[in-house]
Formats: sequence, structure tokens, C-alpha cells
Amino acid sequence: MVHQYISNGYHIVLDVNSGCVHVVDETAYRMIPFVEEALAQGLDGAQEIAAYAAKKAAEDGGSVEPASLQETVEEILELKEAGMLYTEDVYEKYIGEFKNRQTVVKALCLHIAHDCNLACKYCFAEEGEYHGRRALMSYEVGKKALDFLVHNSGNRVNLEVDFFGGEPLMNWQVVKDLVAYGRSLEEPYHKKFRFTLTTNGVLLDDEVLAFANREMANIVLSVDGRKKIHDLMRPRRGGQGSYDEVVPKYKKVAESRNQMNYYVRGTFTRNNLDFAEDVKHLADEGFEQISVEPVVAEDSEDYALRWEDVPAILEEYDKLALEYIRRKKEGKGFNFFHFMIDLEGGPCVAKRLSGCGSGTEYLAVTPWGDFYPCHQFVGQEEFLMGNVDEGIVRTDIRDTFKTCNVYAKEKCKECFAKFYCSGGCAANAYHFSGNINGSYDLGCELQRKRVECAIMIKAAIADEEKEKAL
Repeated sequence: MVHQYISNGYHIVLDVNSGCVHVVDETAYRMIPFVEEALAQGLDGAQEIAAYAAKKAAEDGGSVEPASLQETVEEILELKEAGMLYTEDVYEKYIGEFKNRQTVVKALCLHIAHDCNLACKYCFAEEGEYHGRRALMSYEVGKKALDFLVHNSGNRVNLEVDFFGGEPLMNWQVVKDLVAYGRSLEEPYHKKFRFTLTTNGVLLDDEVLAFANREMANIVLSVDGRKKIHDLMRPRRGGQGSYDEVVPKYKKVAESRNQMNYYVRGTFTRNNLDFAEDVKHLADEGFEQISVEPVVAEDSEDYALRWEDVPAILEEYDKLALEYIRRKKEGKGFNFFHFMIDLEGGPCVAKRLSGCGSGTEYLAVTPWGDFYPCHQFVGQEEFLMGNVDEGIVRTDIRDTFKTCNVYAKEKCKECFAKFYCSGGCAANAYHFSGNINGSYDLGCELQRKRVECAIMIKAAIADEEKEKAL
């Protein structure tokens, strides 16, 4: 599969199955589909294929002499021979092995608090309640969850635990106690815990920061960008804004962690389709690790993204990509989560095929110890998998998620972005299509654009480095 597009003046060709990216001239860009057609028809040799391509180009508009195309065709065929263009699928053969692999758990999302001190309008957790009741996780339940993780992680050494909510700082002593307990398990079980924390910042103080900087590998800090946008969507329960309260604290976090191992993470909605301005605002405030993601909400919500918004959103990603490049060149760069892409190594085969591993390698744990496939399924009883006392009881749910991959999803099979998004979010697919192997079509459209922007950025940065080297 080959995907071609033009962005910021670059003619980009992505060979999907190999992951190779080519920035080509206009002639090669036009010829690549014709050469593929010629090969499919059994034509052989650069001269014969160039004649075919010239004929197709003429039909497509514009007269081209075969002789002038031969060198271009030869270069295209060289890429094919090198396994960098028109390659066959190298992943589908892994599916049988992938489905039958032993299930081990490597990560837990601990819902340390089903309660929150903010009333964010787009919160899928209903201000922390998750379709249920307000509650704080006890140390005993959390301890059992960590024991479960250790004993169900097989030979994996590195384990991940995210303290999540609601707002986890509302149960801070238990967070600290569980980190200490996790550390006590590392040496005897030959494990290494990677703890992370997601917070709205209201209760963040020096004591929390000092502990987090010692123990938390990453901190996610919720902020939606500009003050007016943030305060509109992330108010306190009394309606007061929270921007002025949390942003100074976030700056302290970013600096204390040397601008690494944190994210300021926002959500854009229909209220700020110009979300590039929010990203720029966060960068101007000194944050270098930024993620601003599209809201996922039912059409009935006034802030939900709609199909008629998509053209504006795609244009905004283009604007943001150009701004990203400009700032990098000026030495004022920042990282934007959705533009971070590895074109050389990238994720392993399992990650490319199934993404986050929800329901198998990754589970969410409620304050009372129930297991769900991920935090976005919590409270939906049909996805209740078990609990910390009995373990995984509904192995059928686990086995269903085990088969969730890009080849099980009809719309993924022919999508050029499938090995970058790994089939997308199972929860979003379920909530919008009724099936974890379905799709959230609007989200897919935005994902494809982000992949295109990310690849174009790589091309522009490579261009810049090449110029500097001359």
C-alpha cells in the first residue's frame, strides 16, 4: 500500500507496509501510481514501464515523452528492489501468533479517587463518579491491585501504574503508601515500577511536587490552553475558573523536571476550533511538552465536534505544523504529542497491531477493586472483568480484547495510518459503533491528518539539517 500527499510544498510518498517515507520531485510523485499499475499488469523493464507511464500521464493531462521518464522509472524500481516501495504486508502473518500469545498484564490505571474538585464540562468520568458513586481507593485495595500486577506480569520486568481519577491528589496519602509498597516488591520479584500521575493541579503543592519528582516517571497536568478556554471548560464546582490557580504550579513542575517527563494536556472542543492558538499559548508560557487532543463526545453536547467542523480542524493542524517547524528553526521548539513520530524504529509488532493493549496488558482498577479493560469502560457493567480478590473472572472479555487489532477492523485494513494509530481507541470505537472492532470515524479522520503533519515535519526538519550541513 502506498499513500501520497502534498504538504507544505513537499511531495510525500509513504510506503505503508515498510514504513519508508520518500520526499520526491513532482515527476516521480506523478509516476509512482502509474509504475505500480504497470507492475501489476506484468510489464517489465524501465523502458516498457516508462512507455506505459507516459501514456497514462498523457491520459491524465499533459504530454510526456517516455525517454524523459526512464531515469525516474529506474529510480522508482530501485526503491522497489530495495524493499522500500510497493512492499507486501509484513505484519499480517503475525496475527495467528499474536492472538494466541500468553496474556500478561504490564500496566494498571489505578482509580485512586472517584471524586473531583473540578466540574469539567466534557468529563467522561462525570466529575469522577464514572456512572457510579464517589469513593476513594483504600490502601488495602491498592495493595491487592499491585500484587495482582506483579503475579500476572509473567517475565516482564518493567511495570507501569498510573494514579488516575477523578483527582488522585484527593487521596494523596494512599498514593504515597502504594508507591512505597510497590518499591518494596521490586527487589524480591525482580520488577521495576514506573509510576505516573495525572492531576488537575488544584491540590498540587511543594510536598506533592517533591515526592512526584522522586517517584513519578511522568506527570500529566490538565490545562486547556488560553485562560478563557480553560476557565470555560474546567471550572470549579462553584463555577469559578481554575486557570490562575493551576498554571503557575505547572510552570514550577516543568522547570523542576528540566522540561522533561511531563505533559500539559488539554482538550479542544467546538468552543476552540482554533486550538493551535491554545498550543501556541502554552508554548509561550514556557511549556515544552504539550498535548492538546480533540474532545470525544456525543453530538447532543454543544461542545462536541461535528463533521462540518472537520475542514477547519484539518486546516488548524496544518497551521500548527507550520508553527511547530518555525519555532524549531528559531530555537524555541516544543514537543506536540500528536506530531511525535518515529520513522526509524517505531513501536514493536504487537504495539503496531493492537495499540495500548486495553483489556489484556492494560487494565483499570476502581476504588473498590473492580477490573475494567480501561478507564473509559469503567462503570459499564458489561465490561466488568473481575476484581482484585478473585482476579480476572470474565476471561471471555479479555479474549475479545485480545483479538482487537488492525486486521480485525474492516476500516483499518485499507487505511494508511493503521500502523501509527494501531487501530485507534477501542472505547471510542465501541461508544460510536457499538463494537470494539468498529471505528470512531471522525477521530480517524483527524488521526490521519496528524500522521500526515508529523511526517511532513520530519521532512522539513531533515531539510533544515541538510542545509546546515552544506
